[in-house]
Amino acid sequence: MAGSDIGRQTGGKPVTARELARQLGVSQSTISRAYSQHASIAPAMRARVLEAAETLRYQPNVIARSLTTRRSNIVGIVMATMTNPFYPEMLEQLTKALQQIGLQTLLFHVPPGQEVDSELPLLMQYQVEAVVIASATISSAMAREWTATGRPAVLINRTVPDAGVTTVSCDNELGARQIADYLLARGHRRLAYVSGKPDTSTNVERERGFRGRLQQQGVALHAQAAGTEYSYAAGYQAALELAPSRPDAVFFANDIMAVGGMDAFRYERGLRVPDDVAIVGFDDIPMASWPSYQLTTVQQPLEQMVAATVSFLGETLVGPPRDPCMHIIPGTLIERASTRGGAKP
Repeated sequence: MAGSDIGRQTGGKPVTARELARQLGVSQSTISRAYSQHASIAPAMRARVLEAAETLRYQPNVIARSLTTRRSNIVGIVMATMTNPFYPEMLEQLTKALQQIGLQTLLFHVPPGQEVDSELPLLMQYQVEAVVIASATISSAMAREWTATGRPAVLINRTVPDAGVTTVSCDNELGARQIADYLLARGHRRLAYVSGKPDTSTNVERERGFRGRLQQQGVALHAQAAGTEYSYAAGYQAALELAPSRPDAVFFANDIMAVGGMDAFRYERGLRVPDDVAIVGFDDIPMASWPSYQLTTVQQPLEQMVAATVSFLGETLVGPPRDPCMHIIPGTLIERASTRGGAKP
């Protein structure tokens, strides 16, 4: 069909599903099925509809379709902070994986000082099919209220006891125990820990694993500093506070803090890494492998975590409701030059 004919038939306005169906002599439901990945439609008919749609420059109206089907195919992703480079990477992988199964995403940001619970009315208003909560903490009451609507929720990189929702997380305690064993095996005895936000499960679990293994090995924690948040600046300040106690190894609750701490030790206190002080982080963000840092860290199994989250949502949204479950996945200790024995850059 010539472009001039299209202009005369549509007046230059977007073509509707009704007009496309009339041109092809089919029903509107046929047009809809052609754009639904799992709908029953003959391959030849699907191809005919898509070819005509391209010629007529037709695009399906997702909002209108959601009003008819009462399904938005939107997953709400709730995040409280993006200052930690780990979360933009998670967001990219999660969004891509959800799109591959026909789900779109809508990002909800929780302002500093507010709780995830405050976002519940907004999530309801946008009629999201499910919610994924990362870098934020959900209360058990909010979890019960959300799941009572019949829509699934997933906590990723967070655990909340008795929340009644599916949890996907790295095994933080195991990773922290591996770090303690690794440092002790290399002769370190003046070990310090820099904590993150005190109310986050990641911090609680990593500190518990690290302290617990040191205690099992009969080694007291030499020093500790509170990072208060997962940021470069917090790690930098915590290192300055620790420096007078002269630890010979420091485990930072995550990589971005470790990077800040390393710079503080080197440039503010003139210490050599790893000769004077060994540094270990957690997450394995891209910056950890930069030549300036070469940070020993625990690599979170991000690909597996995203896969488990998307698999649960995909199965739940197209099938019967599933009981909440916990996926706790081991991480991998990555040795680099910020500790003794690490590979030199």
